[in-house]
Amino acid sequence: MHAAAQPYRDQKRFLWFLSLLIPGISFSGPNLYQLTQSYAVFWLPVVLSYIIFPLLDLWIGADRSNPPEEIVPQIEADPYYRYITFALAPLLWLGYIGGIWYFTQHQLPLHVQIAGALTCGGLGGYAINLAHELGHKKSRFERGLARLVLMMTGYGHFYIEHNHGHHRDVATPADSASSRMGENIYRFMLREMPGGLLRAWALEKKRLAQLNLPVWHGQNKILQAAAGTLLIYSLLLLWLGWSALPFMLGAAFWSNFQLTTANYIEHYGLLRQKDANGRYEICSPRHSWNSNQLLSNWAMLHLQRHADHHAHPTRRYQSLRHFDDAPQLPNGYFGMFVLAYLPPLWFKVMDARLLETVGFDARRINFDPKRKQALIQRYQLDGAGK
Repeated sequence: MHAAAQPYRDQKRFLWFLSLLIPGISFSGPNLYQLTQSYAVFWLPVVLSYIIFPLLDLWIGADRSNPPEEIVPQIEADPYYRYITFALAPLLWLGYIGGIWYFTQHQLPLHVQIAGALTCGGLGGYAINLAHELGHKKSRFERGLARLVLMMTGYGHFYIEHNHGHHRDVATPADSASSRMGENIYRFMLREMPGGLLRAWALEKKRLAQLNLPVWHGQNKILQAAAGTLLIYSLLLLWLGWSALPFMLGAAFWSNFQLTTANYIEHYGLLRQKDANGRYEICSPRHSWNSNQLLSNWAMLHLQRHADHHAHPTRRYQSLRHFDDAPQLPNGYFGMFVLAYLPPLWFKVMDARLLETVGFDARRINFDPKRKQALIQRYQLDGAGK
């Protein structure tokens, strides 16, 4: 007799529930300060994100397990996973606004204010990641919730740019959200941030033209998002006073810069090929950098399984898969963020990994045009590969 097959059980099911604790990060500094009276504790969330989490990612290791494909419809339909994302939205709003209130309404040293802006900005980054998950779904409620969450940091155009621009042009020179070999994070930011807004505006203008409507119209989703952000920030200023504005803008910028950093990491130097008709090949797992580090994948709702996301954008976070042929990062996003902020280290680690991934074939690399020839000469590359 054969033993009965064991029913599939998601080993990370409870971990997803624990993600609801993330918004509490903004209150950890103030709460610890009440106990210790030490300003140093306000830096704990920053240290946690950029030092402790990367080390824990290395220590805990990777999880390459995938749910069986026959089980995917079952876990996709399980409302438990959706309820977690629904609950995260108001909790992140509460943590973000609560952090702004605390750090702008108490007399604190400048370095504590900076720590507070980075902490609140980090929460805003989590909110954008949540909006990324929700914004791809088919239900109007989830898409509407994504747009509401993006109003938190004034990045409402991401909903349009990412879904209809980045996913179309990913891993090509036309994509402002795909970083190029030799391009550091700061140059990328100056290209990606305005580029994303301009592409979103062009996409929305085209959509409205198809409806015979002018771009400056109430149905313009970018204008709707901007109006929502303006209303929310105006109410906050009425409550907290104009002195809170610099902190709010600083936190919002850091939130949006977290998205830029994720974009920088996800497709660095990878290039889709053109066919005989000049059309780009379909995006495959080898066009996204992935990481299976358990801790950071938990915190970011499997964002690091980015290859499957591009192949199946509507697939929910709990069922995203690892692919053996997807290029792998040496650490989770938390550690890679730190590496990106230090360009010499980033280039030392990632250029070598990129070259190995593409087989030293210059034709498969998305180069920074200003550095292309220097990089080809430095690594002795040619169009025929090596």
